Amino acid sequence: MRLATFAAAYIMKERMAPSLLKHSKVQGIGVGYHDPKKPKKGAAVIIYADAVSAVSLGIVSTASISVKGKSVNVPIRVVRTGKIRSHADYRGRIRPVPAGYSIGTTAGSGTVGLIVTNFPGANQRYIFSNNHVLTNPLNSSVRSETLQPGGADNGRPVRDRVGFLSRFALLKRNGANYIDAALSLPVRNSILNPRYATVGVVPGHVTSYRVGDRFKKVGRTTGLRYGRVDSVNTDVQVDYGEDLGVITFRDQSVIIGINPVSLPGDSGSVWLRRSDNFAAAVNFAGTEDGLTSIAFPVDWFMRRFRTRVARPNGAGIIRNVNTNNGNPAYARRLTASELASIKVVLSNRTSSIKR
Repeated sequence: MRLATFAAAYIMKERMAPSLLKHSKVQGIGVGYHDPKKPKKGAAVIIYADAVSAVSLGIVSTASISVKGKSVNVPIRVVRTGKIRSHADYRGRIRPVPAGYSIGTTAGSGTVGLIVTNFPGANQRYIFSNNHVLTNPLNSSVRSETLQPGGADNGRPVRDRVGFLSRFALLKRNGANYIDAALSLPVRNSILNPRYATVGVVPGHVTSYRVGDRFKKVGRTTGLRYGRVDSVNTDVQVDYGEDLGVITFRDQSVIIGINPVSLPGDSGSVWLRRSDNFAAAVNFAGTEDGLTSIAFPVDWFMRRFRTRVARPNGAGIIRNVNTNNGNPAYARRLTASELASIKVVLSNRTSSIKR
C-alpha cells in the first residue's frame, strides 16, 4: 500500500477543514505523522477534538484521494483535546480571584501572590501581596481600596473593588527590613479563588530552600516564568523611589531566569517549587532588565502574619525542609526576635503612618 505523503495529507486536510471546523467537538485540523513514534509510516490528517476516534466524529479513519492520477489512502488520526484558548491575560478582570493576576489600588498594579487563610481557624481568606502593592500611599495605614485588576490595568474604585487593606509589614527607612508584605480583607470570601493561575491548588509552603533549587511563578506582567535560586541570605539595597529612598533588606534570595522574571507589575508574585508546587519565596523587587528577582522566604510572612496557604477545603500544610543544621546554602529561618522586629500595622479609615 502506498504511504500517504504530507502533500496528500495537506490536500485532504484542505478538503475536510471547512465542514469539520463547524463540528462542536473539533478544535483544529492539520497534518502530521500517522504514528509519531514511527515516522516511516507516512503522513496523516490530524484532528484535534473532544473525541476518542474518527468514528465518534462520524467520519472514516482513512480517506482516499487522487494525487497526480494515483489513488492514495490518507489516514486520519484523532488527538483528544479540550477547548483551545488564548494565553491568559493576567492583567484582566477575573472573578473569583486566584493568585497570579493583577491586583492593586488606584495608584497602580502588582500581583496576587497567594490566597491565604487565618490559622488555625481557616475561616477567613485574604489576598496576599506586597506592602507597596496594597497600601496607598505606600507604607500608609489608610484603609485603601483593593482593586482587581489594579489601577494600572484600568481597575476602578467600587466597580472593581474586591477588598480593603487589612494589615501590612512596615517598611523602615533605617534598620533591617526582612519582608515587603501586606494582606487585603476581601469583601466576601467567595470573591477569592484559593488556587494559583495555570497551576491549580497550591498544597502549602516550605520552610526553606537552597541555592540551585528550581522555581516557577506567575506574575501580572511576565506571566508564567521559571527561575533558579542563585544565592540566599543576601543583603540588598532596594530603591523605593521618592517615598522611602534606598532601604536595606537582610538575608534575601536572588532568583535568576533566562527570560525576564521580575518586571514592574510582578511585585507580590510567589515562587513555587517546580517539583511539587509548594510556595517558597515572594518576589518584591528586581533589576531593570527583569532577569533577576529579589525575594524573601514565604515562611517568614506566614509565621509573622499567622497565616497559611488557602485551599478549597481549609489550610495548606507546612513542609519542613532539613537545612542540615543551618547550612548557609539554605535560606535561613528568622529567629523569634527577628520576627518580632517586623512591625505589623493594622489599617484604619483615616490615619496614615509618617514615613
